[in-house]
Amino acid sequence: MKRTLILLSAAVLFWGCSAGLNAERALSGGAKALQAASITDAQVQEYVHQYIVQLDAQSKVLPESNAYTQRLRRLTKGITAVDGLPLNFKVYQTNEVNAFACADGSVRVYTGLMDLMTDDELLGVVGHEIGHVALKHSKKQMKQAILASALRDGIASTGTVAAALSDTGLGEIGEALMGAQYSQKQEFQADEFGYNFLKSSGRNPWAMAMAFEKLQSLSGGTTTGGKAATGSSVSQLFSTHPPTSDRIEKVSKKATADGYKRPSK
Repeated sequence: MKRTLILLSAAVLFWGCSAGLNAERALSGGAKALQAASITDAQVQEYVHQYIVQLDAQSKVLPESNAYTQRLRRLTKGITAVDGLPLNFKVYQTNEVNAFACADGSVRVYTGLMDLMTDDELLGVVGHEIGHVALKHSKKQMKQAILASALRDGIASTGTVAAALSDTGLGEIGEALMGAQYSQKQEFQADEFGYNFLKSSGRNPWAMAMAFEKLQSLSGGTTTGGKAATGSSVSQLFSTHPPTSDRIEKVSKKATADGYKRPSK
């Protein structure tokens, strides 16, 4: 909250110091920023949903009859909601190694990731992404993105229903979604959620560590949390995360302490 207030104060100060900008316009801009800062969770979900609808239309979404989709349906059977939010799963056909979950309950998995992972490993990654939604990380991140968008383009909430986003607004929401800046604490919390997600599904949580090992290997051995060394295909899963070696160690120790044995493959 303190960060939001500081941002709003800086915005009003900027408007007030701009040459040729009168007090009335400055107050109007500040009001829009304050209005956007009070955006509700339901409005965040609606804004994100607008972007997901566009993204689905622009992507190659595999049909229900496809083997990839059937595999994901089998793995996520019975997983219909998190914290009261309905989930919907779709598969994007692309060689990129990625998956993401959004504040509106949309979960998207790329075929490149599915080709790389075993069932348990894939479910662990999906559980991690859902964890960001369940733990409210996604909503907090998107609220900041929408606030920033309102400061630049005058996008602000107007009542209980989110306003339709322009192409520019959708683009900014998309940039925030695909480049989510989660803290290391949030990433470790999502790892914990994914670990317990596997356990509750009757699967070996060692799969979380093994999934990280594969991603680390594919990135050329990156362990610092920086961008992947071999291109952008896995960078989305590493760009803001804690050191991968730390995550592997943390999950491995927890699985061993809980009495699980590492699978041979």
